[in-house]
Amino acid sequence: MKKVITLICSCVALLACEEDFLEIPLEDATPAEEFFVTQEHALEAVNQMYAYQIEWFTSGFPYTGVLQIPSDDSDKGSNPGDAAFLNDFNNFTFNSSAFLFDNYWTGQFRGINYANQVLANVPNISMDESLKTRLLAEARFFRGYHYFNLVRAFGGVPLYETLPEDGIYNIPRNSADEVYALVIADLTQAAEGLPVSYSGADVGRATQGAAKGFLAKAYMYRGDWAQVLSLTEEVKGLGYDLFPDYYQFFRPQNEYNIESIFEVQSTADGNCQADSQYGQHQGVRGQFGWGFNSPSEDLVNAYEPGDLRMDATILFVGETTPEGDLITAGNNPDNPIRYNQKTYIPEVDHRRNNCRQNADANLKILRFADILLMNAEANNEQGNAAAALQSLNRIRTRAGLADSNTTDQAALRMEIWRERRVELALEGDRFLDLVRQGRAGEVLRAHGTQFTDGVHELFPIPANQISLSNGVLEQNPGY
Repeated sequence: MKKVITLICSCVALLACEEDFLEIPLEDATPAEEFFVTQEHALEAVNQMYAYQIEWFTSGFPYTGVLQIPSDDSDKGSNPGDAAFLNDFNNFTFNSSAFLFDNYWTGQFRGINYANQVLANVPNISMDESLKTRLLAEARFFRGYHYFNLVRAFGGVPLYETLPEDGIYNIPRNSADEVYALVIADLTQAAEGLPVSYSGADVGRATQGAAKGFLAKAYMYRGDWAQVLSLTEEVKGLGYDLFPDYYQFFRPQNEYNIESIFEVQSTADGNCQADSQYGQHQGVRGQFGWGFNSPSEDLVNAYEPGDLRMDATILFVGETTPEGDLITAGNNPDNPIRYNQKTYIPEVDHRRNNCRQNADANLKILRFADILLMNAEANNEQGNAAAALQSLNRIRTRAGLADSNTTDQAALRMEIWRERRVELALEGDRFLDLVRQGRAGEVLRAHGTQFTDGVHELFPIPANQISLSNGVLEQNPGY
């Protein structure tokens, strides 16, 4: 985006914006009264929601620190002295003052504010009505997506469904039930207005499948298995399939393939303006990046013998990749011995156009394998083991493993959960899955953390946000 939309003020923690701040002129900015007038403005505002997904607050340390490192799949990585504060996320010794919680909170609410600007202003623009319908559906998709991220991390949070006329965003938290209700409503309406697919330059935008896939996931977190089953069956009918080669699915030449339902574009373009630090901060330290979010030994041991996904997920120091890169330990013996291979970009491309390391690593947010695993879990919870096994074994076949024939519901549930872990490893689901499954404390204490039941299932409301709200926001129990 070449323009800055003045309407979207940077006090996007969604607390009271100071009037004086709003009067500060922004360089190369379009004044609020001149924006949201044309169809071009509407497209620009919606495109900004996509561009925002590669920012640091949505794809950097706040993403890995909150969603990845607390799980048993990940160690902090890098070397012991680098970003040592991440050890608190590994060990559950953090408190509400940890700045990454504030970053994550702010990052998600920024996305919500972008969406609300579109939903409030685009309806008044005279433009192509079919395009308007789609753009508003894209905004609802992103608002639902960001609130889904927030409610899983913090529980109930403030709901902003409109832009307040008085400019005051300082309101109390809504309940988790109320947040989920908005997530479900937004994603439902998004699915009604989004196309099944796009072509040309629009490939990568939110689709009907993305909205229904996240809607299924929201219902999964609510335990509504009938809805999960219905929605995943609908997504299965939209033309998606498993990409034949698990390793190649994550390589940049296979972006937006038949398995990809929603992914965020990061690219080393000529101006280095569309590259994220998602791949950089997880790349091999001293070679392709900073080395954070190192796969744990526990994750290594979770794979069955012969599972093709282990070598496709974990880069081991000393191995040579299929592209011919020897993975080294850098210049420090304290560096990790394992790295996230899903973010690996080969040497020939890893700093293309002199942009960030690993800049071409897209964020794979939702893929068809997740849909199949949700479908398997829903079928099993509904008592249909045969249908559950059909979806589960499609995943296992690609991984080079024998079919499961387990029909006992409890045993099959554990198999599906284990399969979710190794299939979706290092993609941001593991910790949230453990909480959803009600076994986070048992698993994570065995992993050596200080996880406390009844506390750490949710993260603390950031102390900075409580302070800015003058105490209107209430803290989660135990913090």
